[in-house]
Amino acid sequence: MQYICDAPGSKTWFRIETEGEAALESDVMGHVVEKYFREAWESATSTYRSTSSPFVEQNIGLKAHVQRVMPLFLTLRTAEGAALVTAMLPPGGRYDPAFRIIIVGPENQDPYPEHSEAIRKLGEHFGLSLERVRCYPYAGTAPSRR
Repeated sequence: MQYICDAPGSKTWFRIETEGEAALESDVMGHVVEKYFREAWESATSTYRSTSSPFVEQNIGLKAHVQRVMPLFLTLRTAEGAALVTAMLPPGGRYDPAFRIIIVGPENQDPYPEHSEAIRKLGEHFGLSLERVRCYPYAGTAPSRR
């Protein structure tokens, strides 16, 4: 995981960088972020075009390409490492009106009542407005393991 920024209350935002980290996040949070991470990774790798012709060098820029074009998958953790919130932001954390930002707590519960300040801090870090009405996909409905 890659450090992103600190949040109030001795919490920290990290970027999920591998499928294994996404699987762990799914397990501890009781949701399916791993599925979305895998789909985004596969989509990003399918758009990669090598600039090198020797076989051993063909994938030299793959990881950088994937990190540049796929959504950011993030986790909010306590100082002890407990997972609190999972977020999916647009690639590079840049504003994209067509991208559906998703922020959920354990088992897809609403993280805003308990972690709104940490979510606000993440938004500040990327220059994004992360309001509950736009980012919590189950407002007004019962969340499920999706």
